[in-house]
Amino acid sequence: MSVSEKTSVIERLTKPAHLIDMKDIIREGNPTLRAIAEEVSFPLSDQEIILGEKMMQFLKHSQDPVMAEKMGLRGGVGLAAPQLDISKRLIAVLVPNPDDEEGNPPKEAYSLQTLMYNPKIVAHSVQDAALADGEGCLSVDREVPGYVVRHARVTVDYFDKDGQKHRIKLKGYNAIVVQHEIDHINGIMFYDRINEKDPFAVKDGMLVIE
Repeated sequence: MSVSEKTSVIERLTKPAHLIDMKDIIREGNPTLRAIAEEVSFPLSDQEIILGEKMMQFLKHSQDPVMAEKMGLRGGVGLAAPQLDISKRLIAVLVPNPDDEEGNPPKEAYSLQTLMYNPKIVAHSVQDAALADGEGCLSVDREVPGYVVRHARVTVDYFDKDGQKHRIKLKGYNAIVVQHEIDHINGIMFYDRINEKDPFAVKDGMLVIE
């Protein structure tokens, strides 16, 4: 794809009337998913700011049963710009808090809601972790069983849309979601981290998150 065609992707996605849907998300096999994405530079372009907002809007729509059904969306907690065929280091993460045992909504709707420009893991635990149910991906239309081995805890540096630098410490599910999305900007798919010979192998001390 030429530079002008790539430009047209971001132009199309950031049009005021456009809502990102599953047709905008590229699937495994597309070379953009295997490329190392480019850092964004500050100040951001209007398109780069709008793209982040549209990515977050997609995640909110995907988690809203009415909008998800209307738009035919798979539920998602994270999205990376390369999944939209835009090779930039930008991720959106939206992790909802569960209802309590009585079914009441949580005080805080989200345990993590953030857009990260140029995110980078700067420290991590020795301990590994994996989700008991494995991982899925909006760019992968098949189930890939197995433990996706990641760090149990990570420290991430990133920039917000205003160019302010932030450092965030994450553990458990939130850490896994952010690592999954950062993998996308580094050309790594979640199944690259599954042990091919023994997909459900548990290393010593590995945390399996239910």
